[in-house]
Amino acid sequence: MSKYKKGKNNIIAGALLLMTVFLCSGCGSAVSVAHTEAGYTALLSSDYMAAEEAFSAALSQGEDPVSASRGLGIALMGQARYGEAIEAFNQALAATDDKMPETVLDLLQYKASAQYRLKDYDGTIRTCDQLVELDGKLVDAYYFRGAAYLCRSELDKARVNFDYAVSLDPGNYDLYLNIYSVYEQMKLSGIGDEYLQTALSITPDSTDSYVHIGQIYFYLEQYDEAQKALIEPVKANYVPALSLMGQIYLARGDYDNARAIYNQIQSIEGANVDSYNGLALCALQSGDPDSALVYIGEGLALEGNQGKQELYFNEIVAYERKLDFVMAREKCRAYAERYPTDQRGQKELTFLSTR
Repeated sequence: MSKYKKGKNNIIAGALLLMTVFLCSGCGSAVSVAHTEAGYTALLSSDYMAAEEAFSAALSQGEDPVSASRGLGIALMGQARYGEAIEAFNQALAATDDKMPETVLDLLQYKASAQYRLKDYDGTIRTCDQLVELDGKLVDAYYFRGAAYLCRSELDKARVNFDYAVSLDPGNYDLYLNIYSVYEQMKLSGIGDEYLQTALSITPDSTDSYVHIGQIYFYLEQYDEAQKALIEPVKANYVPALSLMGQIYLARGDYDNARAIYNQIQSIEGANVDSYNGLALCALQSGDPDSALVYIGEGLALEGNQGKQELYFNEIVAYERKLDFVMAREKCRAYAERYPTDQRGQKELTFLSTR
């Protein structure tokens, strides 16, 4: 599991979960919103297929088109169907009026995120230009525009946008980490390191701050410093800190301690996708693909879809390690259909076709 991929998933999860979930306040009391409400409830549990079904029903039943189309777009993003998501956000935008400026900003931010995931960098820039024109203080607008410019190899324009985004929210650790992740994707982690070093100058003021500092040192591959930053959060059994500590142990090849950490997470908050994926990675790296498949199966059996992409990918890896290339191809085809924009799946399918 690459550090960039982990970072990107966190960006998407944050966009899906932290944006305000709303229903149109202008809807009359006589208008049903039952399907729309069901759709947003499904989004909260990351059940994107159920959410898609509910929002589609909402639209066919004449429920508020802004709320329903917005929700449909989010549900489609959760399934990596970014082109369709953009269409849904455009439908929602078309249904807005002059009295809904905040809603327009919300929808345009989702649209920019979807365009970026689709690698429509020209479209991302155009949408971000709209956002900046409407509100010149939106951090996401500058971040996504900078990321799009960077992916077009326009480094100077990218730097201007990233620097302005940071100036708007200088204490936002996630912003620095996300900027680094884009540079790393473009094989320019040396430039991205500059943002991480700037983030380290922020005075930590919370448990989350120390976890972010640990994450920064992890990206810089300074594992001793990362572990030092996590001492107190780990003592407090803070699960995000424990999860990061598990990644550090994995990176150092200390699979026994990594396994102990992931078991500790399960003892604290019960079975979850992240801990099962960690246990599967421990097994894979220890040369035990059969045990990895058991952990993966238990993780995939959990409700919801959030975080399962890594489990599905590692399932392919496990079958490869077993030299069961027939099953690996079958799993890889399913993965490529489920996550069509993930190049790992396409590359893996090409590799497996030769086996």
